[in-house]
Amino acid sequence: MAIFLGVDTGGTYTDAVLLDETTQTVLAKAKALTSRPDLTEGISGAIDAVLADASQVSPAQVAMVSLSTTLATNALVEGQASRAALVMIGFDTSERGSAQLTEALGDDPLIEVGGGHQHSGLEAKPLDRAALEAALDALPHGISAVAVAAQFATRNPAHEIEARTLIRARTGLPVTCSHELSAGLNGPKRALTALLNARLIAMIDRLIGTCERHLALRGIEAPLMVVRGDGALVSAALVRERPIETILSGPAASIAGASWLTGLSDALVSDIGGTTTDVCLLRNGKPAIDPQGARVGSFRTMVEAVAMRTSGLGGDSEVHVLEGLPGGLRLGPRRVMPIALAAQKFPDVVLPALEAALARNPAPLESWHFAIPHFVSEPEGLPPREAMIALRLLAGPRLLSEVIRTRIEVPALLRLVQRGHVLLCGPTPSDAAHVLGRQTSWNRAAAEMALTLLSRQRGGDGNSLAPSAAAMAQTIVDQLTTQTVTCLLETAFAEEPRNWTQPPEDLARHSLLLAALDRAPGLVKLAAHLGVPVIGLGASANCYYGAVGTRLGCDMVVPDHADVANAIGAVVGQVSMRAEGQVTSPSAGEFIAHLPDGPIRFSSLEPAVAALDQALRRLATELAQRAGVETPLLSLERDDTGAAVEGRQMTIEVQLRINATGRPRIANG
Repeated sequence: MAIFLGVDTGGTYTDAVLLDETTQTVLAKAKALTSRPDLTEGISGAIDAVLADASQVSPAQVAMVSLSTTLATNALVEGQASRAALVMIGFDTSERGSAQLTEALGDDPLIEVGGGHQHSGLEAKPLDRAALEAALDALPHGISAVAVAAQFATRNPAHEIEARTLIRARTGLPVTCSHELSAGLNGPKRALTALLNARLIAMIDRLIGTCERHLALRGIEAPLMVVRGDGALVSAALVRERPIETILSGPAASIAGASWLTGLSDALVSDIGGTTTDVCLLRNGKPAIDPQGARVGSFRTMVEAVAMRTSGLGGDSEVHVLEGLPGGLRLGPRRVMPIALAAQKFPDVVLPALEAALARNPAPLESWHFAIPHFVSEPEGLPPREAMIALRLLAGPRLLSEVIRTRIEVPALLRLVQRGHVLLCGPTPSDAAHVLGRQTSWNRAAAEMALTLLSRQRGGDGNSLAPSAAAMAQTIVDQLTTQTVTCLLETAFAEEPRNWTQPPEDLARHSLLLAALDRAPGLVKLAAHLGVPVIGLGASANCYYGAVGTRLGCDMVVPDHADVANAIGAVVGQVSMRAEGQVTSPSAGEFIAHLPDGPIRFSSLEPAVAALDQALRRLATELAQRAGVETPLLSLERDDTGAAVEGRQMTIEVQLRINATGRPRIANG
């Protein structure tokens, strides 16, 4: 009997499942609240609970542990990753505006120095080491890692490697090189990907370290694998270097879990968590891979991942009241702690404040919304205003009215939220589900008080939002249905092979489509429905997704164990590593093989291709072995690009890709 342990760490819950690979059955499953900032309590709680539930299984019998997580995705969606510096070598200053680099950097430091290479791989300018050293010495306190991107580094990585050596020696910080993450030529986009990777290193290192320590404590000696964004498994050691590859890890695992749980080969998969809703098309039993790179929030990366639409919509999404006519609600994208959960964890703070607010009509939001600190001592390196707010929160959760003394302190609090130091607390769809009796995990009375207070707020028309807490709860759930339907329609339109005249975002909101979904009588009758079923996943899928299926006129399948589909998907995949490279021909009779160690020139094509093929096979094999496969299976993809020059067909570029696949090593055999 081969026992696999799957663990999924989400924004709200950490799930664990024990799977018998021989019989393909779920032996036990468990959940624990994800604990922040120290993840130990959540991970240990889930693992301990699932082992206790499967008393027939000894920890020593566990042959493999696999981890999936939405933490990287959530951190980038919510802007809560660690601070990182970006070093750009040889780029024109105008290129920083490409690929949303300026937006992504925010107030993190950018270092621009001379250097870089030409398209052929020849050095354009020497690396300006003196300028780099001076800029590194001037870095502000609190930088957790450094990203390096050099012009045409995928043609010749020498300057990125040289800069990495210098940065490590000068700062001791982890360094991400863009050429190790992608073989693509888009320099600014590679720089963005490297920057996001650097921001995630500390978080993913903490996650893996926490998991490894508790597995050792429980006597589980099985190898630890992590789900990548394309659904493949890789070793924990490799993910520590490339945490960016875990973006969409949780969703990728959920798709594998959805296929395994339902047996459906064609469906839309919608996974609702606490922070996000992730939608992907399952076609012929496999998820589509995004050819443009994974998109998370507003950023398009160069990470190969499932073609997933991630929206900041979940059970713990913040409820916003829209101003003006016609008013209404909007959910997300920020995650907050539900009032019902806060009242369960901090009853002495939350319940008296809610009761006092009910005595006022209307009660200002700051008198019944809270700030929850994720620290026990003041974080280092905070600016004065942030430090003052942190000082007020050292004693624990407090009302916003007690944390914010003046309006100019609001941006400082939001910066603490963005950095993950503070979590706001307010009404959410989870509170609505408690009021309606669809969830019972937390404090229902607190949820009712919170939604009573929210219902008294004035909308754009000047009237109260709802007559009661129950009506307010239904309004919130209806808004979640509307936004979920929009997510599904956007994905469906994006994956349709037709050449639509409008983007998927516009088509999903088109007035004719909305009228067709209403199925209302009229002079012109319109009807629309999805052509495939929807697989609903997530702990709260049963709470919300029935209405989604009704609205879309399709089958809504919420399978058994839908609440732990990510953890199941984490253990049913295989390792898949790749190595890519190019042979280019800048002139007749000249061929350059761009090898991992640098370019080599040849006078004919096939010897250059053979040299690249051999180097990529070595690299792919090494990566697969580091990822956990003893003897990987190698496959080759070759793409030749040519052009007619003076009536003759000439080769311009040859792209090679070596894929190395296999099942990971397992303990006990």
